[in-house]
Amino acid sequence: MAQPEYLRIAAELRQRIASGQLAPGDQLPTLPALCASYGVSETTIRNALRLLATEGLIETRARAGTRVRPRPPIHRMAADRYRTTPGAKSTPYTRDQGIGWSEYRLDKRFERVKADAELAGLFECEVGERLLARHFVFHDNDQATQMSTSYVRWSDVAGTPVVDPINEPWPGGTRAQLGSLGIRVTAITESFTVGMPTELEAATLRIGGGVPVLRYTRRHISDTGRIVEVAHPIVRRGDTTIVDFRIDLED
Repeated sequence: MAQPEYLRIAAELRQRIASGQLAPGDQLPTLPALCASYGVSETTIRNALRLLATEGLIETRARAGTRVRPRPPIHRMAADRYRTTPGAKSTPYTRDQGIGWSEYRLDKRFERVKADAELAGLFECEVGERLLARHFVFHDNDQATQMSTSYVRWSDVAGTPVVDPINEPWPGGTRAQLGSLGIRVTAITESFTVGMPTELEAATLRIGGGVPVLRYTRRHISDTGRIVEVAHPIVRRGDTTIVDFRIDLED
C-alpha cells in the first residue's frame, strides 16, 4: 500500500530539520509555496505540518508564520545530583540543568491534602494521613523544563518555614530542607516510566503532544527508615533527558 502523501512530505521536512538544512528559527516556506513545490493540496500540506507540530519540531505563530522550533539542549541527570555542598546556592535541579541560582525560577502552589491509597502505599502510611502537597514548575531562565508535585508529612512540617511557599526555592533542595527540621535523609529511591504527555504537561513544558515525557517517582528516606517525602510524579520531556547511573562493583 502506498504511503499517504502527507506522511511522505512530513518525513522529508523532518529529515531537512534533522540534518540542519532547516535550522532552529528558520521559517518554512508559505503554504502556497509548499503546495506548489510538492504538487499537492493545502489539506495535504496542513496534515503534514500538523504532524510535525505534534512532534514538537515546528510551531506556528500569528503573523510570524511557521518556524522550526529551537531544540533544547540535552540534559544529563547524574545519580549523584542529590549530594549537597554546605552553603552552596544550588539544588539537584540547578545541577541537572547546569545553571546558576540567578537563572533558576520556580512557580509554586501549596495545599493540604490527605493521602489516597496510592500515596499511602508510597509513604507506607495510613490512608487519610495529612500531607502538604507542593506543586512546582521549574524554569531554566524563561523555559519551563520540569514539573512535579512533592508531598511531605504534615506532622513533620506544621508550624515550620517549610509550609511557606515564600521560602522556595530552598538552597540545597529537599534534603537540606528536611535537614533543617532535624530529619536526616540517608537514602533516596527513584522509579522511572515513559509515556505521552497529558494536555497539562504538554502545555506547561511547551512540547508537542507527540513528544514523550519522562515521569519518575522519588522518595526521601530518613535514617530511621521512615519515608519523609514523595515526589510523584516529576515530569521532564523525554527526548532531551538522559539519566546516568554509575554502579561500582567490588571484585
